[in-house]
Amino acid sequence: MSKERIVVVGNGMVGHHFIDQLTNNYSDRYQVVTFAEEKQLAYDRVQLTSYFAGKDLALTTPQAYDDKGVEYHVNQKVTGINREKKTVTTASGFEVSYDKLVLATGSIPFVPPVPGKDQDDIHVYRTIDDLDAIAASAKSSKVGVVIGGGLLGLEAANAIKQLGLETHVVEFAPRLMAVQLDQEGGDLLRNKIEALGVQVHTEKNTLEIVAGQSCRYRMNFADGSSLETDVIVFSAGIRPQDELARTSDLTIGERGGIAIDDYCVTSDANIYAIGECALWQNKIFGLIAPGYAMAKVAVSHLTASDTAEEVKTFQGADMSTKLKLLGVDVASIGDAHAQTPDAQCFSFVDSSAGIYKKIVVSSDGKYLLGAVLVGDSSDYGQWLQLVVNNMPLSKPAEYLLLPELDEEASTGESAVDALPCSAQICSCYDVSKQAISQAVADGAHDIAALKSCTQAGTGCGGCVPLLTQVQNAELAKLGVSVDNSLCRHFAYSRSELFDIIRAKKIRSFSALIDECGSGDGCEICKPAVASMLASLWNEHILDSDLVSLQDTNDNFLANMQKDGTYSVVPRVPGGEITPEQLIAIGEVAKEFNLYTKITGGQRIDLFGAQLAQLPIIWQKMIDAGLETGHAYGKSLRTVKSCVGSSWCRYGVQDSTAMAINIEHRYRGVRSPHKVKMAVSGCARECAEAQSKDFGVIATDNGWNLYVGGNGGMRPRHADLFASDIDEQTLIRYIDIIYMFYVRTAERLQRTSVWLENLDGGLDYLKEVVIEDKLGINDELLAQMAHLVDTYQCEWQTTLANPEKLKRFSHFINSDKLDDKVIFTTVRKQIQPAEKLAVEAR
Repeated sequence: MSKERIVVVGNGMVGHHFIDQLTNNYSDRYQVVTFAEEKQLAYDRVQLTSYFAGKDLALTTPQAYDDKGVEYHVNQKVTGINREKKTVTTASGFEVSYDKLVLATGSIPFVPPVPGKDQDDIHVYRTIDDLDAIAASAKSSKVGVVIGGGLLGLEAANAIKQLGLETHVVEFAPRLMAVQLDQEGGDLLRNKIEALGVQVHTEKNTLEIVAGQSCRYRMNFADGSSLETDVIVFSAGIRPQDELARTSDLTIGERGGIAIDDYCVTSDANIYAIGECALWQNKIFGLIAPGYAMAKVAVSHLTASDTAEEVKTFQGADMSTKLKLLGVDVASIGDAHAQTPDAQCFSFVDSSAGIYKKIVVSSDGKYLLGAVLVGDSSDYGQWLQLVVNNMPLSKPAEYLLLPELDEEASTGESAVDALPCSAQICSCYDVSKQAISQAVADGAHDIAALKSCTQAGTGCGGCVPLLTQVQNAELAKLGVSVDNSLCRHFAYSRSELFDIIRAKKIRSFSALIDECGSGDGCEICKPAVASMLASLWNEHILDSDLVSLQDTNDNFLANMQKDGTYSVVPRVPGGEITPEQLIAIGEVAKEFNLYTKITGGQRIDLFGAQLAQLPIIWQKMIDAGLETGHAYGKSLRTVKSCVGSSWCRYGVQDSTAMAINIEHRYRGVRSPHKVKMAVSGCARECAEAQSKDFGVIATDNGWNLYVGGNGGMRPRHADLFASDIDEQTLIRYIDIIYMFYVRTAERLQRTSVWLENLDGGLDYLKEVVIEDKLGINDELLAQMAHLVDTYQCEWQTTLANPEKLKRFSHFINSDKLDDKVIFTTVRKQIQPAEKLAVEAR
């Protein structure tokens, strides 16, 4: 029996998904032929920005297609369909017949008809080739502009920023992500993105692109303003790529798109259309999950005679989205703009933390209709299920925004238990809660196994938190305890391993493996154990039995940068530095042509050092009285300070002296994650102590101690632990809290998350530290005293050991540098202010 030939035009994510679905189950009946217009087979377009970071985006390989019997043709554009003969023809004249044809041609970027758009260094953002072209233009540029502030536009801005260009986003609408966000959410997103160094220009209509004066081009706007740039990327939306269908007389929508029915069949019964090229009930779906759903429907309809299962139909798709744009969490659910009649809106804004949440509920307050989340999307998974499953709210709507108001929340039914079995957990692969529950019952007891057997979480990844919750709930029902093992080599959590190492006085990884592990270790457990050994015994991390455990940064006592060079960061306690030390840093930077930057933590970072130069540079630093700043380690980074009572007329205590004392005490202490501290000399809080892991603020009567703060990606204000305490009590409390954190926190867990997850929270921590509830304070204090007494500058110790210095040579048998290695400058030199002022005019 001859196989039916299925020709798939388009080998993007949706076309490839169709091929996967068909060949995984029906390879014995169908012969699949696919045409890719690009030079490579399917890749993950959702993660396109990761291409610059070297990530492999490939979704398949020629070998994988060969193994499945899939005939593939890359760099081949299909230009014609003969519906009577049932053949397709490519631009090169190649012709192939089909029994059924699947159009998965996707979409093309929309470029507005702006005069001057067809010039060099003006691009679109859609394919790997587009990214290569943008990168080539960036090499001779200093400024880049993205036209379009939607999802793809912000992704494109991220790409331009990664290339080291001054980055601008120009948007016609009054806010970013106008389709997904309301004005307040868009404003907050703008603030967060601008804080990252990307300049945003809204309500700008580009009239023309002409030659610039200080840059390659000048963009003239309808309001009379202009903007100069060297590179322009259009990301102003997409249009369905339906040209092939048009020329073949298939039915096309009034505004484009190949019309399909509920089975994804076009006006020709032998031709399907799926993905962004398809128009269903006058709607185009520009997300990957609806495209995957269409692929499944087309396979179901195509193979209906081979299965007793009911034929699937396409019934539209939820367009909710959750993503990270330029490092900012953004999510939109359902009716985010409250277009439902009589809908009610509730919002929560924490401007200091950069968080905005809005919910849209029905007029009777019983149902969640939509939501907007900016800065914190942790509620996305649960709220999405409430919307898509039309689940009634069990509490007034305000409890969604402020769950801490709900005193019964901890005793009520688990939120995932309340979800119906039909609830869609993974929209990319249409995986239900029931399918996940069954997979767990069948033995998928970890996320990796669950992903493997259900595909849930392997698409965009946004469902993984909810997937984990469902899995844990199902494991609990089966009486299986949730595995919090550090990795496959140790059946213990980090805190349990720490206690084993401490109690048995284990001093090497091999001894720990012999005691309670198996195998040779991995990239998870080795650095974690290295950190624990350092926290307990404080031996030099480049000792022969420890060095193989370290990650890249600890291995070379420096932070590796994206161009393969390293940074040099000497410690500057309290920001105090002598003129001689400043001169030494400047001379080093000048001699080795290093980029220098004064950080927010009152230190001077030097970037661009080659591996073999590190010992030479550090010898000069140490000769000047400087020491390693441990910027490469999971340890104390800095103790930021203001000038305090020494200079400031508002200062009530000597904050600088306190900061220096604290930094000298805790320097080099290894911990589950990096630790930052700060000391402010008065309540005006110039050192921003309440955003640090440990924050100290001076009062008229002593010091206030704050714990568990964190800036960055997951901002959290620190909690007030103790008020008006003296210096001795302050140091005692920090000693105990610091070592209790080191002992009990999970791997790579910041103090903010540790405190939030601590059973009993802040009150429990106070009982442990102030009341010695666990009876371990003397032990914790002794451990900290040991670390303080055994401190060593790791670079000074390394320089005194010729054996350890060998790792910093380009060649094992020569001290020469590799003159064939060329490092490019990743950041241009700062221009004088006078020149910038002239350019601005």
